[in-house]
Amino acid sequence: MRNRNILHLFQFFSVSLNCAISPLHCVIQVCMARHTPTDKLVVVKSTNLDECTEDELLQLLNEVLLCRLFRHPNLLTSRLVFSFCCQLWVLTPLMSYGSADALLRTYFPDGMSESLIAYLLHGVLRALEYLHEMGYVHRGVKASHILLSGDGRVYLSGLHSVYSMMRDGKRVQTVFDMPQNSPSLLPWLSPELLRQDLHGYGVKSDIYSLGIVACELVSGRVPFQDTHPTLMLLQKLRGSHCCLLDVAPFPLGEMGGLKVSRSGVDSGIGESVATGSLTRNATTDRPQSPAPKNHSATLHNLVQLCLQPQPERRPSATALLTHTFFRQVKRHTRDSFLSLMYPAMPLSSPPDTPVSHPLAPSCHTHSPSANSHDSVWDFS
Repeated sequence: MRNRNILHLFQFFSVSLNCAISPLHCVIQVCMARHTPTDKLVVVKSTNLDECTEDELLQLLNEVLLCRLFRHPNLLTSRLVFSFCCQLWVLTPLMSYGSADALLRTYFPDGMSESLIAYLLHGVLRALEYLHEMGYVHRGVKASHILLSGDGRVYLSGLHSVYSMMRDGKRVQTVFDMPQNSPSLLPWLSPELLRQDLHGYGVKSDIYSLGIVACELVSGRVPFQDTHPTLMLLQKLRGSHCCLLDVAPFPLGEMGGLKVSRSGVDSGIGESVATGSLTRNATTDRPQSPAPKNHSATLHNLVQLCLQPQPERRPSATALLTHTFFRQVKRHTRDSFLSLMYPAMPLSSPPDTPVSHPLAPSCHTHSPSANSHDSVWDFS
């Protein structure tokens, strides 16, 4: 076994990386490392298999198999997976700009520009188009699963929630499985998935999640985040569009003038809960921008199409890629979109000294020496 020697090809840094919440309860550590033969920075995720339950081991196996199956420039898959002692090691390229969620919290608390949103969503749609054609539904589309590399490429992660729509060698139109980490995904899940009835759900549930992500990127807030799950489901079933806000300028503290967008919110308890939720977010989490946010008609139309309560009325990922909102993507280069990231800067090599013996547990097993030239991989 040469897995032990593979670890010596990397310089590990003590800095820990922020990542999306894992659905697993076992011990998982994520850090940065440099692959010395290629001088590439990578992300290393180490999972203690001894701490995993049988169901968690099956989830890990499924995610590893999917990473081997999928190959798309907008899907983040592992470049190397191996086990050593009781640890499972998964290596992926470093996403220098991090996730869209981290960018919102750190640099864009009042939302991103429409040009940057179009660029991010266009990359996500390309990944969804590929997954849907392969017969899979993602079920975990949210800002924390949208990653941006240092060269400006958009990646969709979160493959642990991907679910196959193939049954007995045939593709079915609907499935009924509930994601295992559904409590953390509730605001993004479609009404038909939350309903859990005999009608089931299909790939169009990802399109609904994309509409929620669009609202998340525009406002810097997660729609329905502070809403009780029952009221959340009620609002979604009624077609409530309380996500996209055109906020007029008002002094801080005078939150009574907060108005919902022209896309509309149903009257009654749904509106009061939604408005109260947004008011709490605006006052406690971050101040509102003093400038009005007038969103384009094409963005409103995109969100309205994605958030249709009836899944058959939502367009497919392929159809959405031709939406007028994404025409601006063709008029720009990748470098011009990276200029929209300012003041965010890509993560570079950390200043601290590499750790000689990183996350690996102490093992007394010895493996034969391996030629380092046999273990050079492409981490681009």
